[in-house]
Amino acid sequence: MGLLLLSIHLQLMTTVSSLEICGKTILPGESAHFNLTSYRLPISDMLDTPVFVFRSLKPGPVVLLQGGMHGNETNGVEIVRQLVSRHGIKNPIKGTIIAIPILNIAGFIAGTRDLPDGRDLNRCFPGSKNGSLGSRIAYSLTKEVLSIIDLGIDFHTGGEKINNYPQLRCSFEDKQAKDYAKIFEPPFILNSPYREKSLRREAAKLKKPVLVYEGGESLRFTKLAVEQGVNGTIRLLNHLGVCDIQVPKVNHTIILSSTAWIRARKAGLFRTTKKYGGFVEKDEIIGTISDPYGEKEYDLKAPHDGFLIAINNKPVVNEGDALIHIGIE
Repeated sequence: MGLLLLSIHLQLMTTVSSLEICGKTILPGESAHFNLTSYRLPISDMLDTPVFVFRSLKPGPVVLLQGGMHGNETNGVEIVRQLVSRHGIKNPIKGTIIAIPILNIAGFIAGTRDLPDGRDLNRCFPGSKNGSLGSRIAYSLTKEVLSIIDLGIDFHTGGEKINNYPQLRCSFEDKQAKDYAKIFEPPFILNSPYREKSLRREAAKLKKPVLVYEGGESLRFTKLAVEQGVNGTIRLLNHLGVCDIQVPKVNHTIILSSTAWIRARKAGLFRTTKKYGGFVEKDEIIGTISDPYGEKEYDLKAPHDGFLIAINNKPVVNEGDALIHIGIE
């Protein structure tokens, strides 16, 4: 009778505690490595999207760590790589960690932001099983992963030539997401509304908070951005009891209620001597645009007090180009 009760108890534990992803069953205390999606290239080779799952024997939150939504955003990929290489992440104290280092494999190989058909993967959610490539990847992530997580962190990098100071974005309407962002302790927290068909918007519909981390410049490793991303994630995982890894504490996090881009009113050669992450005052000169012949020069002035949270490193600019992103505390 005792053996029968033990058998029933173990069966119930398996039923309650087992995790099902892509047809794979991962039990408490197990680790797994499999593919979220696989698709065939025109040359007949297959491209797989690896997923890593690390489970504790103790129940706890299920956390998604994801990079490479855009193929050229290498800092996010490096952050997830560094995290999953740590013993404390591979062996969580409680709960489950799901890590996807590169979601957009095709874009990563080509060094491009978008998918081969030109679509932005982060505008394909919730996706469909038989739609475009991006729609199929989004569908698999939504169905297999978003449905089971409690929290996600989506790691991004600035767009082409845009160098983002490390920052975390969430909707301040989601109190839980904002609280998680404060525990992460990034240099800046931005109030960022949801965008339709984005991962974060779809997760919000499922009442799953997803934080978006931004740092550095595309196709270029930025040490500060990677360090802040890794340390902030560990701080949050420590708080959730998922792991216990020592990381530095941040002295101060600045919460930004709104942001605005300063755009080029003239075309020419753009220069700035300001250090991103710093504070500027209204009407302070923060950059210049010159014609290439040394005849004319225009000053760029700060429209209001704020922090420089992103700078365009492109020296040759056209009218209307976004040059400097200012955040208002």
